[in-house]
Amino acid sequence: MLDTLGAELRKALGLPGVVVGAALAIVVPVGIAALSAFSLRGALDSGRAATLADPSTVDSGFGELGIGVVGAAILGVVIVSSEYTANRVKAGGGRQVTTTLTATPHRLRVLAAKLAVLTALVVVLATVAVPLTLAVSGFLLGDHAQSYGDHPARAVGAGLYWLLTAWLAFGITLFTRSGIVPLVVIVANASLVSVTYLLARSVPAARFLPDVAGAQMFAREYHAPDMLDPVTGGLVMAAWAVALLAAAGTVFVRRDA
Repeated sequence: MLDTLGAELRKALGLPGVVVGAALAIVVPVGIAALSAFSLRGALDSGRAATLADPSTVDSGFGELGIGVVGAAILGVVIVSSEYTANRVKAGGGRQVTTTLTATPHRLRVLAAKLAVLTALVVVLATVAVPLTLAVSGFLLGDHAQSYGDHPARAVGAGLYWLLTAWLAFGITLFTRSGIVPLVVIVANASLVSVTYLLARSVPAARFLPDVAGAQMFAREYHAPDMLDPVTGGLVMAAWAVALLAAAGTVFVRRDA
């Protein structure tokens, strides 16, 4: 198992998509948090927004972490999709998955190793990006920064949201054997117009969708009625991720490579 873990880690670290995803996971939330905090502080200092307790500062930093999850999702996608990308003709035109399964015929061991590598990478990224984003936002807001006792719990919740999103991306990619579908669904939903958020504002059942439920672990300005509490939301998202991984793993084991 250790040999398989080492092989999967080396493969992952050699993928350009992993490097891009890791960079985005740090640069995007920190950069957007800095711009948002700078703009918000200007509004607060000028009196356009009133007090230290102004609700507009409640999600400062945390809101940007919801966008930074794109980087974690990219990692979940490329670690799987790279196996199904055809090599150059000069390299034989085959796919990496053939070599992987030849070297390690035990498919569940391969999946476990890939998932362990993904988990480790996302945990490391979240450990860096989450506190850095919050620190930058708090520093730029200065005296206007909110100081709530639940910040540590929300920070952990944001990290869990990143990890579970990466697992969902991994599972969807394993099902489809392509990175296009999960990238469109997860990345666009997180960074552009969130269809699930719009649904949650009008359809009560949408609060049980994985990203809507999971966002309750760290978001406080989620303008939709009857949202789940943070613990329940996290459990719902985890249930989605585990169920998808179990189903995708079953399909991977049974179908042809």
